[in-house]
Amino acid sequence: MRLSPLNQRRWRNFRRNSRAFWSLIIFSILFGLSLFAELIANDRPLLVQYRGDYFVPIAKFYPETAFGGDFKTEAIYQDVEVQCLIISGGLVDCFDDPEGIIEDSEDGIVAGEEIEKGWILNPLIPYSYKTINDIDGTAPSPPDADHLLGTDNSARDVLARVIYGFRLSIVFTLVVTIASSLIGIIAGAVQGFFGGRTDLIFQRILEIWGATPSLYVIIIMFAILGRSFWLLVFLSILFGWPALVGVVRAEFLRARNFEYVRAARALGVSNWKIMFRHMLPNAMVATLTILPFIITGTIGMLASLDFLGFGLPSSAPSLGELTLQAKENLQAPWLAFTAFTTFAVMLSLLVFIFEGVRDAFDPRKTFQ
Repeated sequence: MRLSPLNQRRWRNFRRNSRAFWSLIIFSILFGLSLFAELIANDRPLLVQYRGDYFVPIAKFYPETAFGGDFKTEAIYQDVEVQCLIISGGLVDCFDDPEGIIEDSEDGIVAGEEIEKGWILNPLIPYSYKTINDIDGTAPSPPDADHLLGTDNSARDVLARVIYGFRLSIVFTLVVTIASSLIGIIAGAVQGFFGGRTDLIFQRILEIWGATPSLYVIIIMFAILGRSFWLLVFLSILFGWPALVGVVRAEFLRARNFEYVRAARALGVSNWKIMFRHMLPNAMVATLTILPFIITGTIGMLASLDFLGFGLPSSAPSLGELTLQAKENLQAPWLAFTAFTTFAVMLSLLVFIFEGVRDAFDPRKTFQ
């Protein structure tokens, strides 16, 4: 699809802003990798070969009996006995010395016509965000070769939780920001374009809505309906849409009597086409100026709610919950360092990107 000359100019301006352009590349790589978190950090193997057959545990449930075990519950692939069953083809006794059998298999000793050796392909990080690991000593444990960022107070791998938590924070922020921005832009455009009684009624509604204690409402709704991701998204949109109303309303009030608007009305152009095809592009610079604050505020709100214990369920891979653990475990500085670095990188990249988008839409801005 070929861009219009105006959008080509905007894209050139954005690319010339090196800070915004490289922030977009770095953020796209990080977010793209996090979208495949299940393939990067998981306690289920990507692929298993057992007796010549192939299994995909990451996508399908397999009981332990499928690999020669005794239980019909899902196989625990990190269990050394299950690994022994898979590697040995289920034809040897794996309950006496499973680690020895695995080592012999790797050395080529357990092989031959009577035993068909299997194999397990694990993800790069063989732990999910909710995997409880066996560690030496007490949790939280410091970084080591198995856990590059250490473990938290429940012996869960911190790096895996950061990968899943980064994705959760960005998805939550994008959904809330896009939905609340659309509602706020439409409401502000209607207020500013029509003015008069419509504007007066909307302003009184906004005053009442803005005085509603959103935190108390979220706590009450969670107490009644239980904590969930989509309920938090709905409540965040419900209280987040007024953020853009004032800016868009002011721009439309300023432009409603401009010559091009009066000419369009005289030609019989519909109000909605005038608002969203002709007036809204002129209000985009002011709108995009507010977006970085909305995005950082949304991420901060999610982290704050999780930090206070009123956000997502405790089992969710939340960066706010990681911050709470850092506060409660001052003897584990790697938790605080990881939480701070993750928030700093994420927020900085997003702010730089949207600053570049704002400048690209501003006709007065040019980059050499």
